[in-house]
Amino acid sequence: MFLTVESLESVVMANLELYELEGCPYCAKVIKKLDELGLDYESHMVPRSHGERTEVKEISGQTGVPVLVDKDNGVDAMPESDDIVEYLEETYGQ
Repeated sequence: MFLTVESLESVVMANLELYELEGCPYCAKVIKKLDELGLDYESHMVPRSHGERTEVKEISGQTGVPVLVDKDNGVDAMPESDDIVEYLEETYGQ
């Protein structure tokens, strides 16, 4: 079987979403790992006020960030930066 560039890209491209807050050190930790692994992701910036974070609360049941979504692997909403980094390493690491 031969792989074209397009088929290879579809194999390595992740369908990731990250709910984050600008200036959040926990979010920065996750972003650093995403960048190290060369993973593309869709960013969702949340409001600074926890009371206004309705979108992230709807998917995760809480208002803290970061929250990772990886629908391709059945992850609907993973909170906690350490857990996210470990998951990324185990799932997408070399």
